[in-house]
Amino acid sequence: MTQPTPDEGWQRLDARMLLVHPVKVLRQFLVPAVIGIVGVRSSSGDWPLWMLPVAGVGAVLIGSLPWLTTRFRITDTQFQLHSGLVNKTQLTAPLDRIRSVDLESSLLHRLLGLAKVEIGTGVDDTRINLDALAAPQSQELRRVLLARRSAALAEDPADDAVRLQDVLADGHPETVLVRIDWAWLRFAPFSLSRLAVVAGAVGVLSQFGDSLPFLDQDSLESGWNWVVGFAIWLVVLVALVAGALAWTAISVAGYALQWWDFVLAREPGRRPGQLGNLRLTAGLFTTRSTTVEEARIRGVELDEPVLLRVVGGAELSTLATGVGESGVTKVLPPCPVEVATGVGGALLEDDAPLRLPLVPHGPAARRRCHVREQWGTLVFTAAAIAATAVLDLGWWLPVLVFALCAVTGALTAEAEYAHLGHAMTRGHLVAGSGSWTRTRTALEIEGVIGWVVQQNLFQRRAGLATLVATTAAGAEKVVVRDVPERLGVALANAATPGLLSPFLDQDR
Repeated sequence: MTQPTPDEGWQRLDARMLLVHPVKVLRQFLVPAVIGIVGVRSSSGDWPLWMLPVAGVGAVLIGSLPWLTTRFRITDTQFQLHSGLVNKTQLTAPLDRIRSVDLESSLLHRLLGLAKVEIGTGVDDTRINLDALAAPQSQELRRVLLARRSAALAEDPADDAVRLQDVLADGHPETVLVRIDWAWLRFAPFSLSRLAVVAGAVGVLSQFGDSLPFLDQDSLESGWNWVVGFAIWLVVLVALVAGALAWTAISVAGYALQWWDFVLAREPGRRPGQLGNLRLTAGLFTTRSTTVEEARIRGVELDEPVLLRVVGGAELSTLATGVGESGVTKVLPPCPVEVATGVGGALLEDDAPLRLPLVPHGPAARRRCHVREQWGTLVFTAAAIAATAVLDLGWWLPVLVFALCAVTGALTAEAEYAHLGHAMTRGHLVAGSGSWTRTRTALEIEGVIGWVVQQNLFQRRAGLATLVATTAAGAEKVVVRDVPERLGVALANAATPGLLSPFLDQDR
């Protein structure tokens, strides 16, 4: 294939986006426009009706600029994007640097048969956006970019050109790892991720509460007097039941909206035995299709929050390199722990890292957990004593604070030690951590860049150390906390033979 001429092969966004962008512009400027109109009315006494058509025409003009000024094309080696009217932008991404091609469709996009394409190149969190293309065109663009990326990396371009046509002709079907099971809805009330929505709603209500007629002082006092007219136990019971029902409705609805039609599939590589891509699709109103290149997945993280753990649930994320700033992609909703460990084992191509028992860190590590958690007890008890002395409160307050904090700290410390540990298989380093959320991280040993052995004063006295495996994936480190010093150094040396041999020789 010859290199295209400067004017060859350029494409525009879909013309139907002219119905999408004006709506987005109006939504962005709605609040400032209302404030401006209200301000003009308060000064002149009349509604400036002429501003409404001006705002509408302005939104249409501004919303039309992306379609008029955006062009893109694919060459043999590059993806090129030109955009902008006054401030012109020219983006060029080599095909071998493309890490992911994700699709997103809001409700308006789906009604118009459009999709937004986001191309990730692994440079920080920067992504190339095409908003919007026809849904079939976006799927084809995703398929072509990922296939051409593999062709750009091929050692034999002549042989690979034939294989590229096989991929574009759907010669390699994907394998579905897991689909949504609506029995998983039972886990929704035990996942606290929707608390942010509730907190946001409470915040909005508090901002506008003064203007609501039923939230004035007289109404609140009369409502309170009516409530206390009943037995207090009945009031508490009704409040708990109502809160539980409301939380169940919110969490189940949020779960369904986010994970509707969820599919996690593996797209095979273009050659036998070659790693392909992991594709996640989900969403009701806004549908997202996220791609993670399997060759860049260096491990997985299995999270079991305390409430989910009670009902046998878990969440799974991948740790990858070059997929943005965090490097962590959540690939499963709250689901049965057996499903999470099974999918994690399939991604690691080894079930052992997520199932084998961890090596405990011993009594010294347990004491460190208790000492660490009781520092808060000392601080809160001291504050309660000071408050009691200054405000002349009863001495029952510091006693109660001490008892509550001490019991909570002891329970937290026991949970933390129960989850603490490590293991190593033939290909993976495994670290257990967390207190109320049990976390197990499995990292490919080949993904370990180096080691950091940390010791504070208390750890040195106890013969413990914190072992940090540095990596380019995920949070860029995996921490093995409060491991016996000799055991930690031996673990690091076994994972990367020879790297810590000088330290071992000094200890002998």
